[in-house]
Amino acid sequence: MKKILLLLGIFIVAGVSVQKITSMATNTTETQPYKVVHLERGFEIRFYPATTMAVITSKAKTYKELAGAGFRKLAGYIFGGNEAKKSIAMTSPVHMDINDSLSSMSFVMPSAYTLETLPHPNDKTIALKKTTDEYVAVVKFGGYASNEDIKEYSSKLEKALKASNIQYYGNFRFLGYNAPYQFFGRRNEIIVSVKWPQP
Repeated sequence: MKKILLLLGIFIVAGVSVQKITSMATNTTETQPYKVVHLERGFEIRFYPATTMAVITSKAKTYKELAGAGFRKLAGYIFGGNEAKKSIAMTSPVHMDINDSLSSMSFVMPSAYTLETLPHPNDKTIALKKTTDEYVAVVKFGGYASNEDIKEYSSKLEKALKASNIQYYGNFRFLGYNAPYQFFGRRNEIIVSVKWPQP
């Protein structure tokens, strides 16, 4: 019994240590910059300046279908699968636009790069794109995301925007900030483009 308790104690200590290290690594990861311009009950409005992204498109219609295959493709690019065989730092968040027609996953490129300085992907299904300045409404939630969570929080954000008479357009998109092995302190968001300032 003592051995079991001892092993359990070692396992718990090791697990907590791994999570602390993971949390520290997450805190040093470059995050896509934005500015909060308006706060509402349950959501906020942000301004995102233009940025450069690596993007894949997919026929996937669920979070699970898109997450694994999309992440592997994009991770392959930043881990050396490019013409320069160069490693590119991981950033956050990962963008996912999941819908019934054509879904996409995007990695935000580090701010030190531009479209001109990024190495071209070996995988021709990966596109490098420059976004435009954008205002979005955002709602946050924790834990491990699922397709059900994404639908639930998209619906909550849509209802909140309608209640506040804030005009929105385009698809509701998912932002994920954490590595799969980070169990605690997970951050997920649903965003949608809004017309701001409101007419």
